[in-house]
Amino acid sequence: MKIAIYPGSFDPITLGHLNIIERAAAMVDRLIVGVLQNQTKKPLFTAQERLEMIEEVTGHLPNVTAQLFDGLTIDFARRCEAQCIVRGLRAITDFEYELQLAQTNRIMAPEIDTIFLTTELKYAYLSSSTVKEVASFGGEIEYFLPQKTAARVYEKYQVKKNLNQATEAVDEQN
Repeated sequence: MKIAIYPGSFDPITLGHLNIIERAAAMVDRLIVGVLQNQTKKPLFTAQERLEMIEEVTGHLPNVTAQLFDGLTIDFARRCEAQCIVRGLRAITDFEYELQLAQTNRIMAPEIDTIFLTTELKYAYLSSSTVKEVASFGGEIEYFLPQKTAARVYEKYQVKKNLNQATEAVDEQN
């Protein structure tokens, strides 16, 4: 059985993340989305909330599960008995950083490969940080997030939005 992990903070999960999850899930028997619990960061959502959001939007993928983890990604990969780590790339700057991590992981665990998936062009600019900034000012984030996730973000920022109207506008653009 080919097992892969896709680690990240997912604060919140974006359509770019979901695109990588769907594509990676098609490549392996089992994909485990690892939700990093990093005590040094101040996330918008708790680790448990992020895990729930991932489970909500990946329910249509029977070979995808989500788990919380802390510590080194390579140790999480070993615990999951994964043969590879999936990483998404948006730009060349992502590649430089991700290559360093992949090479370090390869030294520590030569049996575990890293697979880089480039994001679809329509998500190349997208980051959770950008989405949170837009939402904090009451901007439209339905272009960037699954609808249920957008509703949770708006709720955190106490922004009142009619998601049905905004979602219809997004659907018309796609």
